[in-house]
Amino acid sequence: HLKKVKKVLSILTATALVATLAACGGTSDKESGAASGGDKLKKITLFQSKVEITEPLEALVKTYKEETGNEVEVWGAAGDAYSQQLVAKLGSNQGPTIFSVAQGPESEKLKSYFSDLSGEEYVKNIAPDMELKVDDKTVGVPYGVEGFGLVYNKDLVDPANVKDLDSFTKTMEQLKADGKNGLGLSQEAYFLIGHILNTPFALQADPLAYIEQLNKGEVKMADTKEFQEWAKFMDVIKANAKNPLEVKYDSQMGDFATEKTAMVHQGNWSYSMLADFGDFGSKVGMMPFPLAGNDKIAVGVASYWVVNNQADAAEVKAANAFLNWLFTSDTGKKAIVDDFKFIPALTNIEAGDLDPLSQAVHEATTKGETITWALNYFPSGIITNDLAPATQEYFMNPGMTGEQFLQKLDEVWAKASK
Repeated sequence: HLKKVKKVLSILTATALVATLAACGGTSDKESGAASGGDKLKKITLFQSKVEITEPLEALVKTYKEETGNEVEVWGAAGDAYSQQLVAKLGSNQGPTIFSVAQGPESEKLKSYFSDLSGEEYVKNIAPDMELKVDDKTVGVPYGVEGFGLVYNKDLVDPANVKDLDSFTKTMEQLKADGKNGLGLSQEAYFLIGHILNTPFALQADPLAYIEQLNKGEVKMADTKEFQEWAKFMDVIKANAKNPLEVKYDSQMGDFATEKTAMVHQGNWSYSMLADFGDFGSKVGMMPFPLAGNDKIAVGVASYWVVNNQADAAEVKAANAFLNWLFTSDTGKKAIVDDFKFIPALTNIEAGDLDPLSQAVHEATTKGETITWALNYFPSGIITNDLAPATQEYFMNPGMTGEQFLQKLDEVWAKASK
């Protein structure tokens, strides 16, 4: 009941304050151009990691000032140095009011700085499971969502024939017999192993707890049934598909666009590689990687907006006002979709013109039919430094079985997480 009491008190205090201001005939605010009729709020600062949205974001805060009279100063993009600079500023108590954090180790490390946003109006619209939480409190709002699964050519593959290991195997064998590459992977670490290994983790009852146990050596992938079946999928891919070590991302997508390849394990971002191939896009869909009968695509959030709890109360209030405007005003919603080019992660934002892969990700997100990006919680650097070399060995060595591959992954994981 304490929460309720506090809430009522804060409402009473706010009402009293407004009444007092009104009694003083607060006319001085008129010049602030506060078109929305709100009070002039304290100026806030914003620092975020995505270089691509810097310009549209700067344009948007200009509009915000025109519409509300309130100021947001956007700090220059830092590219790869973002994390370092953010940590330094927060550490010296000169942190921005609003900043972005990545899911996984970065948000874990900085969680003591996050304000509780649970009571804010705009967080009610976040799609199921897409908010950043700390101890059951909502502390971060997603930028947008991205998703991956099996991107397929509707003329060559029917999703009804890719529902489990058995149907997947038959489909792969048939495509090989027809002279097609059934499933294209490529040699880059995430496209070779990072994304495809996500599914057995995401299907665990508690993926994060499983990763922790794995880090401590309390469980082994080789003893876990979803991973055992995943190894069988990998053997089917190895036996029936082109060796991914001979394939780079652009040729992976080029072969898919020219119908030499029937499916690729890829994300919505890969559509940009298909845009040059005319109306090929109308044949393209995304379906789940059907491990253990999985029927959901993997949807994740690259970054979240958070509010710095070290900022003073007036700044926190102004930060929430800006975020509320960003996610609920027509101007803000339009910018997220048209200028930032995000797939919206809030259900009150219409998606606009999405390509077919982004459309699939958006529909799954809105319905809450997704599996998580467990790979964001893997030990730092493990995909590139440890898992990829083990996977190269598997694809280079014809005699190495999926079972042996899994043991190898356990071995490198144990070393990397020490």
